Amino acid sequence: MNKTDFSDLRAEFDQFVRDKCDTGECNTSDDNNPDNEPVPGFVDELTDKLLSPYHSGAYFSRLDIKRVAEAIDESIPIKERKKMLQALFRHTTRKEYLRGAFDEFNRHFGGRILIYTELSEAFPASKAIFDENIAKIKKTQNILDQIVEDYEEIEPTDEPMMV
Repeated sequence: MNKTDFSDLRAEFDQFVRDKCDTGECNTSDDNNPDNEPVPGFVDELTDKLLSPYHSGAYFSRLDIKRVAEAIDESIPIKERKKMLQALFRHTTRKEYLRGAFDEFNRHFGGRILIYTELSEAFPASKAIFDENIAKIKKTQNILDQIVEDYEEIEPTDEPMMV
């Protein structure tokens, strides 16, 4: 492909954006958007830790998150991974729900540990890297268990100021 083809395409796209936004047709704010609903406090930190392979030791794709949701009989749309996790935990009120979701994540973590173990045996020079990721996974699993232990259930009829 020619460089001019890309510059022409970029110019056309920029013109399209200007035309649509100048006429007011590109309204990006939506007050009825469920993604703007508040989420429990632990969800933001959990999202940062769970979605970052650097922290958790494993990568969770959108499909993995969708499978976790389906395993606990939840239906969430496929979007950005962060929004999917927020949708999964947005209305969490029961400890059993949280335990079920985290058990599913732990099953996925277990699969990753098996893969890492197999790869470290097949490639001994990389064993240190896989062992580090396995340690991160186990640390993340402990964090998930601690969240469940510390979680306080709130009934929909409870007075918010009395909690």
